[in-house]
Amino acid sequence: MSTAASSTTEPTHAEKEAQHGHAGTPGGYSDRQLGFWLVGAGLIALISSAILVYERLQIYIDAGHSTVCDINALLSCGTVMRTPQAEAFGFPNPFIGLVGFSIVVTIGAAIMAGARFKKWFWVCMDIGLAAATAFIMWLWYQTTFQINALCLFCMIVWVMTITLFVKTTVRNISAGVIPASQSMRESARGWSWFAISLWLILIFGIIVIRFFEVIVNMMR
Repeated sequence: MSTAASSTTEPTHAEKEAQHGHAGTPGGYSDRQLGFWLVGAGLIALISSAILVYERLQIYIDAGHSTVCDINALLSCGTVMRTPQAEAFGFPNPFIGLVGFSIVVTIGAAIMAGARFKKWFWVCMDIGLAAATAFIMWLWYQTTFQINALCLFCMIVWVMTITLFVKTTVRNISAGVIPASQSMRESARGWSWFAISLWLILIFGIIVIRFFEVIVNMMR
C-alpha cells in the first residue's frame, strides 16, 4: 500500500519546475532570471542599435548630418560612423545589432514564458554571444586607439553585450553545459557581477587613461 501510494505521489513544486526547465541550477541560477536579463539588456542594446542605424542612414542622406550623440570632439558617434571600422563587413555594424539583439530578446521572452532548450542550444547561444563580445572588443580597441573618438550608443551596446555574455556563461557553467568542477559550478553565480564589473572597469579605465588630457581640457 505504502509503495503504491508513494509511486503515485504528486511531484513537488521543485520537481515540476525542473521538468519545465525553470529550476535553479546547482549554483542557484534560474533560467527565468537569465530570461529577464536577455530581455532587459537585449532591449537596451536593440534600441541603441536602432538609433545608430537611423543616424547612419541620415549620414547617407546628408553627409554633414550631426547625430544626436555628437556631443564633443571625444564623444562623437558621427566621427566613428564615418570610419571603415564602422562597416566591418561592408554594411553598417548596427544592422548586426538589430538582428542579433532581436534574437536575444525573443529567446529571453520565450524562456520567461516557460520555454526550455536543449544543451546544444545553450552551447550555440554562448558561442554566438562570445563572437559578439569579441567583435565589440575589437571595436573598443579601434575607437580607443585608432579612431580616437567614442560613440555613446556603441558603448551602451558594449556594456549590454558583455553583461549578456557573462550571465549566459555563468548559467551554462552552473547548469553543467560548460564542463567545470562541482565547486566552480556552485560558486559561478557569485562571481558573475564581479567578472562584469572588473571587465567594464578595465575597458573604461583604459579609455579614461587614454583620453585623460582631453577629458581634463574639456572640463576646464
